[in-house]
Amino acid sequence: MEPKYKRIMLKLSGEALSGDKGYGIDFEVAKRISLEIKELVDMGVEVGAVVGGGNIWRGRSGEGMDRTTADYMGMLATCINALALQDSLESMGIMTRVQTAIEMKEVAEPYIRRRAMRHLEKGRVVIFAAGTGNPYFSTDTTAALRAAEIEADVILLAKKVDGVYNKDPHKYKDAVKYDNLNYIDVLEKGLQVMDSTATSLCMDNNIPILVFGLDNPGNIKKAITGEKIGTLISK
Repeated sequence: MEPKYKRIMLKLSGEALSGDKGYGIDFEVAKRISLEIKELVDMGVEVGAVVGGGNIWRGRSGEGMDRTTADYMGMLATCINALALQDSLESMGIMTRVQTAIEMKEVAEPYIRRRAMRHLEKGRVVIFAAGTGNPYFSTDTTAALRAAEIEADVILLAKKVDGVYNKDPHKYKDAVKYDNLNYIDVLEKGLQVMDSTATSLCMDNNIPILVFGLDNPGNIKKAITGEKIGTLISK
């Protein structure tokens, strides 16, 4: 089956890597995600990825902690997750590069757009770590920014739920799932898909966002081949 998209940005939450543990990295989950990414690479899809850090650090844990310090700690957590995913991918023979917005040249490349584009063209997976390098910006915003920079066709937003609902489906049995939304709907209804900065960035650059559940194996491939899963946010 032919892929619908040539170049994608895959956004994974840190919690996705922790599996049922809720904290840290479940390497069986990392292996399953890596196998799905390998399928895309084998199909000729160019894959960029951003991983959150919520499985390691969830922001300020104490009243007195400075927001900027807490955000930098979160950026370091994303680097740990990126290196774990890189190791899992490379154990399957997939050439992978981690590029960080905060320079740490002993463990990863600094983020350089042209170099990232070249890696993608050569079939390497590029994982973008350390957020944007700035506090007050989420990894959702990082995914939107990097997607715009590398000219990705779509952002695949892999979550614990299978799409966007009008309210929390875990709490409300009458929650209604949306099949399609536009960016303005997301912003005006305050739907907790991405933060408003990320959504606005996607809207300004006309980057569609496909929100889908990661728990069902094979969903990433389904999303790539155009099967009707999740919620598509676009113009």
